Amino acid sequence: MEMMRLSFNQATAERASLPEVVEACARHGIPYVSLWRHKIAETGLDVAVRLVRDAGLTVSSVCRGGMFPAATAEERARRIEDNLRAVDEAAALGAEVLVLVCGAAPDKDIGAARAMVADGIAAVVPYAAERGVTLGIEPLHPAFAGERSCITTLREARRLAEHFPRGIVGVVADVYHIWWDPELYEELDAAAPRLVAYHVNDWLVPQTNVLLGRGMMGDGVIDLARIGAAVERAGYMGPIEVEIFNEAVWAMPLDELLPLVKRRFVEHG
Repeated sequence: MEMMRLSFNQATAERASLPEVVEACARHGIPYVSLWRHKIAETGLDVAVRLVRDAGLTVSSVCRGGMFPAATAEERARRIEDNLRAVDEAAALGAEVLVLVCGAAPDKDIGAARAMVADGIAAVVPYAAERGVTLGIEPLHPAFAGERSCITTLREARRLAEHFPRGIVGVVADVYHIWWDPELYEELDAAAPRLVAYHVNDWLVPQTNVLLGRGMMGDGVIDLARIGAAVERAGYMGPIEVEIFNEAVWAMPLDELLPLVKRRFVEHG
């Protein structure tokens, strides 16, 4: 994979600060970075904007918006307001995409939660359009349906996105969440006009922690070359984010981690 498309997702270095990640990416020649909102809050939005600009980096996305379902109308309204703030942060940082982790059911009614997600996105769309930010719906592996997202397949994310204008709402394809899907390649083709972000990592075997069990590319069982080729055939030629939640990866010094990410990205990205 071409290095010019590599984006380092800040979640891959969760133990490092935003300034540390930005400086390390610039030092190691990584052109893109994806920033998480809790790290932006720690640093301050204005400082984060300046650091990214001075480092010569481009922000590929901001994570995360979403989490729309809630037990009360008041809490759902607060979550929509938080998503408007997330749009502002993405716009200030020059990120074209705000990644949506849509949220889980506040009770056992997952169907109602999906309706709340659709309503929440609809409420944010006009503001995102004004600010020039695309909302990227990221389907999560079904293992996360009970606590993080009721949107669990690429098909489901695509069909939801299609209710909204192209260019304002799209789909995020993360191999960790979609590699298992028997309809994956058909759905990548169908989602072609809506693909707005692509994340790579690997699924380790044995899998002992579904949240923190992502592996470095090449260490697991995902056919990254085939999926990557399908994503390109679908027309997505934007940044490719390396996003790995793994305590062993987080423990690596940045000056060891980033060269490893670059090497595995070229070999397997």
